[in-house]
Formats: sequence, structure tokens, C-alpha cells
Amino acid sequence: MLYIIGLGLGDEKDITLRGLECVRKCEKVYMEAYTSLLSFGLASDGISSLEKLYGKTITVADREMVEEKADQILSEARTSDVAFLVVGDAFGATTHSDLVVRAKSLGIEVRVVYNASVMNAVGICGLQLYRYGETVSIPFFTETWKPSSFYEKIQKNRGLGLHTLCLLDIRVKEPSLESLCRGKKEYEPPRFMSINTAIEQLLEVEQMEGQSVYNEDTLCVAFARLGSEDQTIVAGTMKQLRSIDFGPPLHCLVIVGKTHPVEEEMLDFYKSGNENLEQNVVDRTT
Repeated sequence: MLYIIGLGLGDEKDITLRGLECVRKCEKVYMEAYTSLLSFGLASDGISSLEKLYGKTITVADREMVEEKADQILSEARTSDVAFLVVGDAFGATTHSDLVVRAKSLGIEVRVVYNASVMNAVGICGLQLYRYGETVSIPFFTETWKPSSFYEKIQKNRGLGLHTLCLLDIRVKEPSLESLCRGKKEYEPPRFMSINTAIEQLLEVEQMEGQSVYNEDTLCVAFARLGSEDQTIVAGTMKQLRSIDFGPPLHCLVIVGKTHPVEEEMLDFYKSGNENLEQNVVDRTT
């Protein structure tokens, strides 16, 4: 049996009871660690906290392992119970769908345990989930590579009056270009895109494309460490949000479309300029 188990967004305690039961009966436990991270996963003792609660040794599965050595995981699942832990929900990333397809093609039974993900947790800001369009990913720009395919998707969403969830780049154990050229892999330090960087890149692309899809005055909602005890949520214009220090990762951003009066009422609690909210941000970052 191969179990694909969602862990939720906060810490080791966000796993469901069903998920915990499954983990404890598995002989081998892997944890995917490149499409997202639990809020405490940036700490050196993150994995040990999981192991202590779950009572199992956990093997961290980076992108290279999952994409190049999935056969090892599937081979073990042929003869024993194997758990594959995923931050958020089990199918928050397409990579995990590929693993399920490969398992089923080999006749390996697969069971899924669902959990909360960023895709539904953003509902906390009051924007109704069924009023979202296509989700986009914002990658880190380099001097020579500035992909802008997300711009057209945002344009379509805004043309329909829909909100756009922007998932921000996470680079964990990425080989450097120089090392690939030398034929010997050396990895870059982990990088996590901030809301500030995302907005700068979004505005840079708008300037290049010039289609007036959004601008500095466009209303957005910024989320930092969504699902954790110190999560921060601020609504404001791109210009306002760009000047706020949101603290440690992970961050994501929603570009607001047309709003219903009920949505607007909820958003007001998070507006930049709300004295209580701004004080919370200042207290945390200092």
C-alpha cells in the first residue's frame, strides 16, 4: 500500500487522526520537501519534531529523489506499507499525481488522506473561493530569464472579474548553473520569494507588457505563514504591500478581482491602515 498523506499547513500537529494512524502503521515514511514546507520546516529541528510525534523515522524526499528515484519508493510499496507525506493537501502539486499514476500502473494500491492547503486556506481573507480564476506561479527572475506567462493568465482572470492566487517561488536544493556546466552538482542556498519581490516582478512585467492588467493601485491580499499561529494577512494596494516587512516565509499573494459587498466587509478587517493590524505587523517584525 502507498499512502499519500496531507500534513496541513502549520506544524506536526496539523495531520489528521486518520493520517496519523496510517503513518504509524507504515514501515517506511517519506516526506516531500520541495513544493512547500511546514512553517516550522525552516528550523533545524523541524523533521525531528515530526518524528517525535509520529513515532517514525522520516526520510526527506527532495525533488531529485522523487523525480529520479521514485522506483525505489514504489518498489518498497509493493511489499509493505509506505507513507508519502505532503505539506498541505495530497494533490497540491502535480508531481504527486504522477507518483499515483505510476503506482497504479504497477498494481500498487494507493490510499489518500486529505488535508488543508493554501488553495482553500486563503478563504480566511473573505474572498469567496468560487470567485477565483486560474492559480499562477511567480518564479524568481534572473538577469537573463524573466518568464511572464503568468501575465496572460492574470489578464484573463481580471477580465472575468475573478481573483488570482499567486504562488511564490520556492527554491530548495536547486543545482547552480555553474556546477551543471562543470558536470558536478553543487546546490544553491534555499530561497523563498517574498511578497515584496513578487510585487516588484509583477509590476516589472506590467511595464514590459503594457496591457494595463494591474498597477500600483490594484488591491491585493498578502499572506505570510498561512496556517501557522503567527500567520499575517494584510489587504492593500501593491504599493502599500511592497513597503511592509512580512517576516519569514512562506508567502503568497492574491490579486483581487471584482468584489461582492460581503467580501468587501471581510476584507476591511485586513486592510493596510487598520491600526490594530499594522501594530501586529510591527510588533512581530521588531
